[in-house]
Amino acid sequence: MSSMESLAQLEVLCEKLYNSRDSAERAHAESTLKCFSENSEYISQCQYILDNASTPYALMLASSSLLKQVSDRSLSLQLRLDIRSYVINYLAGRGPNLQNFVIVSLIQLVCRITKFGWFDDDRFRETVKEATDFLGLASQDHYFIGLKILNNLVTEMNQPNPAMPMTLHRKIASSFKDQFLLQIFQISLTSLNQLKSEAPDDFGYIPLDLALKCLSFDFVGSPVDESSEEFGTVQLPASWRPLLQDPSTVQIFFDYYKVNDTRVSKEALECLVRLASVRRSIFVEDPARSQFLSHLMAGTKEILQTGQGLADHDNYHEFCRLLGRFKVNYQLAELLSVEFYGEWIGLVAEFTTRSLLSWQWASNSVYYLLSLWSRLVTSVPYLKGETPSLLDETVPKITEGFITSRINSVQAILADNSLENPLDSVEVLQDQLEFLPYLCRFQYQNSSLYIINIMEPLLQAYTERSRLPAPGDADELSVIEGQIAWMVHIIAAILKIKQTVGVSQESQELIDAELSARVLKLISMTDTGAHAQRYRELSKQRLDRAILIFVQNFRRSYVGDQAMHSSKLYTRLSELLGLNDHLVLLNVIIGKIATNLKCYAECEDVIDQTLSLFLELASGYMTGKLLLKLESVKFFIASHSQENFPFLAEYKCSRSRTTFYYILGSLVFMEDSPVKFRTFMEPLQQVAFNLEATPDAAFWNDVAKRAFIGWMRDLRGIAMATNSRKTYGLLFDWLYPSRMPLLLRAITLWADEPEVTTPLLKFMCEFVLNKAQRLTFDSASPNGILLFREVSKIIVAYGSQILLLPNGTDIYGSKYKGIWISLTVLSRALCGNYVNFGVFELYGDRALADALDISLKMTLSVPLSDILAFRKLSKAYFGYMEVLFNNHIKFVLNLDTNTFVHIVSSLESGLKGLDTGISTQCASAIDSLAAFYFNNITAGDAPPSSAALNLARLIGEFPNLFPQILRTLFEIILFEDAGNQWSLSRPILSLIMTSEQMFSDLKAHILASQAVDQQQLLSQCFDKLMTDVNRNLEPKNRDRFTQNLTTFRVDFRLK
Repeated sequence: MSSMESLAQLEVLCEKLYNSRDSAERAHAESTLKCFSENSEYISQCQYILDNASTPYALMLASSSLLKQVSDRSLSLQLRLDIRSYVINYLAGRGPNLQNFVIVSLIQLVCRITKFGWFDDDRFRETVKEATDFLGLASQDHYFIGLKILNNLVTEMNQPNPAMPMTLHRKIASSFKDQFLLQIFQISLTSLNQLKSEAPDDFGYIPLDLALKCLSFDFVGSPVDESSEEFGTVQLPASWRPLLQDPSTVQIFFDYYKVNDTRVSKEALECLVRLASVRRSIFVEDPARSQFLSHLMAGTKEILQTGQGLADHDNYHEFCRLLGRFKVNYQLAELLSVEFYGEWIGLVAEFTTRSLLSWQWASNSVYYLLSLWSRLVTSVPYLKGETPSLLDETVPKITEGFITSRINSVQAILADNSLENPLDSVEVLQDQLEFLPYLCRFQYQNSSLYIINIMEPLLQAYTERSRLPAPGDADELSVIEGQIAWMVHIIAAILKIKQTVGVSQESQELIDAELSARVLKLISMTDTGAHAQRYRELSKQRLDRAILIFVQNFRRSYVGDQAMHSSKLYTRLSELLGLNDHLVLLNVIIGKIATNLKCYAECEDVIDQTLSLFLELASGYMTGKLLLKLESVKFFIASHSQENFPFLAEYKCSRSRTTFYYILGSLVFMEDSPVKFRTFMEPLQQVAFNLEATPDAAFWNDVAKRAFIGWMRDLRGIAMATNSRKTYGLLFDWLYPSRMPLLLRAITLWADEPEVTTPLLKFMCEFVLNKAQRLTFDSASPNGILLFREVSKIIVAYGSQILLLPNGTDIYGSKYKGIWISLTVLSRALCGNYVNFGVFELYGDRALADALDISLKMTLSVPLSDILAFRKLSKAYFGYMEVLFNNHIKFVLNLDTNTFVHIVSSLESGLKGLDTGISTQCASAIDSLAAFYFNNITAGDAPPSSAALNLARLIGEFPNLFPQILRTLFEIILFEDAGNQWSLSRPILSLIMTSEQMFSDLKAHILASQAVDQQQLLSQCFDKLMTDVNRNLEPKNRDRFTQNLTTFRVDFRLK
């Protein structure tokens, strides 16, 4: 500790590091003390601190510093063994007297060393034995330190570490599982039994947590989705079978559930959830599986009878998860075979009904209960034998309980503003209604009658309200609308699923018709009388959103391309409402869409959902053709003005215009008629005429600005709808050349207004995209070149002005967004394959050169840190660089030295990022650069071009440029789990080909960084890397190198 005057001074610094509220003081302490975690020479000083320091913060510094040093995986084998042995002895000698956070840190250090050295020396594996020895010591403190070591060891082994390749982690975890996990689980059970009679409230949590971690171990080496509570089947090895067959294993967790400490009881339930999820095949004989199931059911039956612990929300939730697992892992016949099944299923039904009625408290937990019941009822058709399932008696009560609870919730939510309304959340609705349809269809006749009996009085009351001159009591009407909305959602959910197996399809279709008729009747009622004055009311908006979801689900089952054409449903709908086929029904749906678009000008949610339904209908081949026959759709196409659809005039709905015109454009282009297209475009042409006639002074006002923004969004939607050469040609001829000056004028006058430039640039982004080869012009046509010239004018006009603007507070919105869209426009135009760019230089046209120059200036105006920080900007920048290096490398090589080095360095930064797509783009750009060097300089026969001479000069001035990139690529391949190894292999070979000496130096550097005993093996791996690889960049040679690199990576990681 040469930089410290004494240990006391270090302790003061540690106190400041962990406790000071002054950020500058903390930063100073951190800067002073970081040498302990970065320099291996300070390891002995860490030991000195542990031996002599008196404050826990100094001990914490020493422990955490050693942990960081060990995690770097650069320490020698003997040093790691010495640290492990020292810390184990330290915990044995001083552990009981240490603060808990110091103990945890030291234990984490031991476990990290153990994992990282697992295959290096068998002595690392003695940690389990040494932890077990702690359990045999007389001190209770030692006992719990031993349990904590085992607990942390299981966690460490199960959790991937960024410093360790995933393949090595899985290999170590598998070895640990096979050798020690069962033993550790047995220790947890033994500890639970020992502590049960002593002090379970205080200490039972630790062995319970250990048992849970053992049961949660990744037994099959598959990554777990941390965002989900579900984990599938627990794949316990066969060696665990005797433990599971022992009744005391399950019973101990039920015993601990009865403890008053909710943390302990919840942990016990979590263990039971995993035991209930153990794979079926672990039980070789059916009696053993039945006995295990019986024990689980008996334990849950007792909890259902007593209700013990269920007043705690966490316990309640875990208990619902436990019940939900029964049908996931066991067949209905197995449940029926349990002696007390009838009593158990009755208790579960009562519990479910109570939970449904307590919707405010148990809304998230009900999901698992409904999941259990839906799986039970879907199993009934496959049930053999005479034993009654009793589901006929219980399921209708649950269905009715759910519907009743949701109807009653509307009044409660209206009375209490603090409650969230489930009707406002698509995700919550989806969760709540996912399983209900299976219960309803189980006894569909009875369920439908129940739904109709609730629906009819509500519809009657709603109809009566429509006849009143004014809406009357708004709260009462809001309740009615909320209740009807719930019923519509329920009917929509029922229609969403396929018909139930084992039941007549005709009978189910007839019931579908009965339920659908109520909603279709409602559609005609919602926009009449007093209801037509309530479009701003939330309850009315919720009802209309429910109707739209119903229509979407109904359409998928009974209308259009995937529908059943000979359905009995239409026969019944014809009798009830006079709707006898698809076309008549579509007319009703389009009528509702038109009403929503006319009346909900200020509600974005309803507008967006309505357009989503309209888009679905227009996208289907059959439904699209049917739509064109409807007068209401012809009205859409002929009269798409703001007067007819006021939402087009609402600025906050302006983004919806793109979708609206994409739909209308798709319908117009279905007819393949230039005359109809020109007629359709007349309102847009009139807007263009008005804008063109507006003088510059008036062009600045909000009226003109909003008109132009809307016009751009409309055109972008139409451009999106052009999917063929012919339809694109219609739009191109309409725009060019007459409309293009307006775009250039707008971007020149409004360059500093992102709300104008963004829609304009996004339109250009769509217009230049050559999707489905739509930009294919005749061989004699100059249109591709003319289009690029217009693109160049717009980008140059925008870039020239945006570079002069000062950076504001919202630099992304004011500058970066426009820059990344401009780069995307250019990228798409440069690689669209519809322009011969050699023409520009040949005829002295500056369009290409000016576009490239201004784009480069825009990219250089953005700091690299900002490029990497903003995801969309990053994708556009690196995508543009890939196009430049692949298609216009001579432009790059003619740049000044600093700019060239900056760009190439930015590609290296992109390689290191987490985004695989960006990494692939950077690799492609580097491959193009290195391949150019190899083909024109290293292996070039002809006199080098000026571009090649420039590259040779640049690399000569910066000789570390290529070696540094090659080193970065190798580090990614060897030490990271890159998902784009094929793409990364391409530039590696190109760089190796540029200089054999560079590759030899890198090889020596990597070998020197590894342990001495591993160097010979790794040297052989490097020799194999170039086996059968020739000195060229032919495709076959590249593929051979990629195969060798894959083998090299595997061999290197198994060292």
